[in-house]
Amino acid sequence: MSVTHAQAPETEELNLKQLLAALGRRWPFILAGMALGGLVAAWTTSRTKPTWEGRFEIVVASRNQGGGLNSVIGSNPTLANLAGLSGSGAQGELETEVKILESASVLKPVFDEVRARKAALGEDMTSYSFKTWARNLTIKLEKGTSVLSISYRDTNQSLIIPVLRSLSATYLEYSTRERNESLKNSLKFADEQARIYRERSDASFRALNSFSLTYGISFKTPSGGGAGLDISQLLSSSTISPTALNLSGSSGSSIKPNGDDPLALLAQLNQELIRQQQTFTRNDPSVIALKRERDAVRRYIESSAFGSIAYPGKQAITKEQAQSILIRHQELDRKANRDQSTLDSMESALLSLQLELARASTPWQLISTPTLLERPVAPRPARDLAIGLASGILLGCAAALIADQRSGRIFNKDQFKELLPAQLLLELSSDQAHTWNDGLRLLGLRKAQGGSLAILPLGEVERSQMNRIRDILKQTCNTRIEICRTTLEASEFDKQLLMAAPGSIKKSHLDRLIQELSLQRTPILGWIWLDSESVNA
Repeated sequence: MSVTHAQAPETEELNLKQLLAALGRRWPFILAGMALGGLVAAWTTSRTKPTWEGRFEIVVASRNQGGGLNSVIGSNPTLANLAGLSGSGAQGELETEVKILESASVLKPVFDEVRARKAALGEDMTSYSFKTWARNLTIKLEKGTSVLSISYRDTNQSLIIPVLRSLSATYLEYSTRERNESLKNSLKFADEQARIYRERSDASFRALNSFSLTYGISFKTPSGGGAGLDISQLLSSSTISPTALNLSGSSGSSIKPNGDDPLALLAQLNQELIRQQQTFTRNDPSVIALKRERDAVRRYIESSAFGSIAYPGKQAITKEQAQSILIRHQELDRKANRDQSTLDSMESALLSLQLELARASTPWQLISTPTLLERPVAPRPARDLAIGLASGILLGCAAALIADQRSGRIFNKDQFKELLPAQLLLELSSDQAHTWNDGLRLLGLRKAQGGSLAILPLGEVERSQMNRIRDILKQTCNTRIEICRTTLEASEFDKQLLMAAPGSIKKSHLDRLIQELSLQRTPILGWIWLDSESVNA
């Protein structure tokens, strides 16, 4: 793994060098691409009519931003929750608004106006569609803001300002229409809800009043108790249940009934009983009478929930029944108050919406007037030429790489290493011919001594360079050395030395040449890489 990682940068560098070398070899394709791109750009620029552009900006308020409706909803959360008007995501709503503003449902009147103006000027409008016209219109929401930038382009300079004014008027009218529709929908919803809760509130209070009358429960707050109910009349003989007592008819009792608080009466009876027991015996008639009165008060308190209930029935009720009646009364009271509170909120919202609908306002604001740019936005000769040249270069590079690939020639030394059945003995550079002597003399002393030597070029290697290599080897070796063009000629020699150069031979030809070398069975000393790109496909 470590070896692979270490070789990866080198491999990438080699691939880049090969790519650049291929482009350098095929430079005429790149030059032709540049010329073609420049010509196309010049022709396009000369054929393009001047295009003018105008702009204006408008502040867009979303349904949950600004405006009187937002204040109505903020002051009436109940309406917002019920109507589903308290949503979030203002930026998403603004983006949705932009899509709506680009649609034909909003812009169709403006398009019809432009089409009529162009037709009046004598232009052919047969194939002029809304989609074609909309390409000239750009609606952009400024990032992080609610500012909408609208620009319009046209070859007719006199149409720019009128179209922009129509667009601004259309958008402002659309914003008012949206506001009024939202208010009317909310008003309708609030009116329906107010009617529903008015009926619910009436029903709740009727149920509460009926229950209170059935069990003799009043809504008044007592002066001395904490039960929240009036028990001032619950101890009278006409309302007391069969379990109630005669508090004022006891013989010898000095206690006067306290009609406001049965608990206070029970406390007075207990205190009086303590005093009587200090004076009289337990079986004294006055003590017995006080105990009877105290027990009667206890039973009354238990059966009437501390005096809160004055049940006019014939049968006495138990403590548990009295508590159940009181709990049920509290539930009915809470429901009636809740329905009344909701009704009040609905009626308040209804009034606020009616006032907001009556108040005239424009949610969206025009922050810049329609303005025509001083110079045409198209054509731009310098920019168009730069784009044409860049496109031509890319096209030329692609053609150069394709042509280099389809030529079939081998330009890479590593490919020769993989294919040739011999060792690379020496690398020579055509740009540094003065350095050849030492390397070739050493090669001659070590490899070429004894027997004749055939120098066999692989493909089209430059003749003058081949002659120079032969002459240097002859100066070193006292043997016969000749340059052969075919394997048949080279087979007459004792040894063979192969010569390879970038692009000198196609792969198919090299494969055939290797087969011929294997058939003749003449020893091959190796091969020399002559780094020269003078031969191309």
